[in-house]
Amino acid sequence: MKIMVYHDTFGLGNINRMLAISLHLLTSISNLSILLVSGSPMLQSFRMLKGLDYIKLPCLNRGDRGELMAKYLGTNIDETVKLRADLILSTTVNFKPDLVIVDKKPYGLKHELTATLNYVRSHLVETKIVLLLRDILDSPDKTIEEWQKNNYYQAIEQFYARVLIVGSPEIFDAIKEYKFPPAVTQKVQYCGYTRRPPGVKSKNCIREELQVLPHERLVLVTPGGGEDGYELVEAYLSGLALLPTPYQFKSLIICGPEMPVKQKQQVELAAKAHSQVQVGEFTDDLMSYIQAADTVVSMAGYNTICEILSAGTPAVVIPRSKPSLEQSIRAEKMADLGLFKAITPENIEPADLMEALLSQLTSPPQPSCQLNMNALDHVTDNIFSLLAQTTCQPIYRKTSFTNHLVPQKQLIIHS
Repeated sequence: MKIMVYHDTFGLGNINRMLAISLHLLTSISNLSILLVSGSPMLQSFRMLKGLDYIKLPCLNRGDRGELMAKYLGTNIDETVKLRADLILSTTVNFKPDLVIVDKKPYGLKHELTATLNYVRSHLVETKIVLLLRDILDSPDKTIEEWQKNNYYQAIEQFYARVLIVGSPEIFDAIKEYKFPPAVTQKVQYCGYTRRPPGVKSKNCIREELQVLPHERLVLVTPGGGEDGYELVEAYLSGLALLPTPYQFKSLIICGPEMPVKQKQQVELAAKAHSQVQVGEFTDDLMSYIQAADTVVSMAGYNTICEILSAGTPAVVIPRSKPSLEQSIRAEKMADLGLFKAITPENIEPADLMEALLSQLTSPPQPSCQLNMNALDHVTDNIFSLLAQTTCQPIYRKTSFTNHLVPQKQLIIHS
C-alpha cells in the first residue's frame, strides 16, 4: 500500500507533525510505503526510516506583508507555484498512491493541488484523499472568509473522503467556529492532540550534558523554528538581569534554524553576559530537552505545545499574534484550563516573564482537565479503515511499534 503526504512549506512544527504521523502509520500498518511531498527547508535534517522517503518542492516564504514569494530561487511566485504543481502531479501519476493526505489547505498553497485532485478523481478512482487539520487554523472570521473565497468547503465535498482534526472540540470546536456545512461536518473526525513519544536521551543524560548540578533548575527556551522568535529570547535574556543573585538555575536557549543570522549572533553575544546560559541552534530530539527541563519558555505552536503537554513540564507560553491568531487562541484557551501560564505577546516585559517563570518553578498551576492526546492512534485507525476500502488484499495492523525520529544532528551549543 502506498500513501502520498502533501505538506506545503511553512513551519518546523508542521513538518514535525506530518513526520510523526507518517512514522506512526509506518510502524502501525504492514507493507506500507509513504512518500512525503514537501516544501519544508528542514527535511534534510531528519533521517528517513525504511518505507519513508520524500520529494522536495522549491521553498516558498511569506514577505513582510504576508505575500507569498520564492524563498531561495530567483523566480517569481507564479513560476515557482507552477513548478511545484507540476512536480506534485508528476509524482502522483508515477507513484499512484492508494491514499493521499493533504495538510491544511484543501487545494494546497495557491491552488497548486487542483490538477492533482482532478487527476486522482479521474484516473485513480479508488484512491482516497484525506484532509488533515490542526486544532486551530486562525480566527473564525478570517478562516471563514478564506475558505469561502477559495471554495474550500466545496473542495472537501467534491474530493475528500474524510477530514481529520488533530485537536479536541473542548479546546476549539472547528465545526462550529468555522461554520462547516453539513456535507463537510459528516466527514469530520476529531482525533485529539498528538502525544509525542519520549525523547531519545534520558533526563539524567541531558542534565549531565549541560552540566546542570543537582541543586540547580534547568530552563529551556525554545521559539520553535525561530523566524519570529527573537523578541521572546531577548525578553528572557533581559529578564535574567532582574533576578536575585545568585539564581540557582541554568538556561538552554535553542534559537531555531530559521532565526535570522544577525539576530542569532545578537543572542549569542547577549548570552555571554550570563555564565549560566547556553545557546544552541537546532535539535531534532527536542523532547529529550523538554523532559529534562524544570520549566519551558516557548511560543504556542501546535507541535511545541503537544511536546510540552506530552512531557508534563511546566511552561510559560508567549504566542505569536501575526500573521495568524492561531497561537493566541490556543494559548488563551489552554491557559484558562491551567495547562500552562500564558503571557500575551503585546506584554512581553522582562520582569513579567521572570515573575511567571519563577511561579512555574515554585508552584505550577494544576490543570482542570485532561486532554485527549491519542491523535496518532486515531489518525491511524481512520487511515487503516480507508486503505482497507481501496484493496482486495488484506492489510494488517502491527501489534507493537516504536515512533522515534532518528536523530541526525546533535544539538550544537555555541559557547
